[in-house]
Amino acid sequence: MAASQIHIKPKRFILFELLNRLGNNEALIGYLFILPSLIGFAIFFAYPAVRAVYISFLDWNLLTDAKYVGLENYQTLFDDKRFWDSLQVTVLYVLWNIPLQTVLAIFMAVMLERFSTITSSIMRGIMILPWLMPNVVVALLWLWILDPSIGLMNEFLKAMGIGRQPFMGSPDQAIQSIAGINIWRHVGYTSILVFAGLKTIPKSLYEAAAMDGADDLMQFRKITLPLLRPVLVFVLVTSVIGSFQVFDTVAVTTGGGPAGSTRVIIYYIYQQVFERRIKMGMATAASVVLFSILITVTIVQMRLLRSGESDLADYQ
Repeated sequence: MAASQIHIKPKRFILFELLNRLGNNEALIGYLFILPSLIGFAIFFAYPAVRAVYISFLDWNLLTDAKYVGLENYQTLFDDKRFWDSLQVTVLYVLWNIPLQTVLAIFMAVMLERFSTITSSIMRGIMILPWLMPNVVVALLWLWILDPSIGLMNEFLKAMGIGRQPFMGSPDQAIQSIAGINIWRHVGYTSILVFAGLKTIPKSLYEAAAMDGADDLMQFRKITLPLLRPVLVFVLVTSVIGSFQVFDTVAVTTGGGPAGSTRVIIYYIYQQVFERRIKMGMATAASVVLFSILITVTIVQMRLLRSGESDLADYQ
């Protein structure tokens, strides 16, 4: 063949053709978009999680060579009364935190729905402010407010004719006080999530219910709550997971005291590494147990709340 008849495509045309073929493959494009996040997940979450499970079978203090001990760390953990006490304190905190926070958030979201657009926007901005504050700052602020001697809360109670309360200085009030601080910080953010869910409910359903004689309470029970279920599933699952991992508020305010009444499970894990003899195996074993608890609780929540179903079709 003559040299003049040989046609070689320029490299830029080959590249354009390759990109055009890739562009027609939607699945491949999707995988390329999630690839950076997938790499980050593998490096910063998946690998550390797998390694943590491996470390839980070791006797390791970070200074000497690790020694494989099998299930000894788990046996020691389950025999440790402090572990079970910390788990009990964590569950108590969750039971104080989640129901109150969820009920208040729903109430606040319904109130926001009734305000005018401008008023609602201003209120949402105010309500989100505590959530934007760092947890350490919030804990320090409330540590001063609840101070038994000079705190503003006790001055207010004194003006109301109520005696001073120890709050975080009492084993009977400390975990409730911690729960109250975190409710104050997160309830505004949670209510905005619920408020967004309320906006997805068609107004025509309320109009039809009102024409049938349903009052506000019945509309809330029969329309609002069922159609809010997808949002409430998200709120409850994320709130429970976050509540089981509470740490910074406890570390700043009470340090696990008084008398271990606020030693939650994450603080127990922290103590295994930083406050007692370094026990990486024990700490990671407790972390694995906590992870298993959270997975179980999440699955149970999603099954009971029917997270994969929608009630909106029943109203159409």
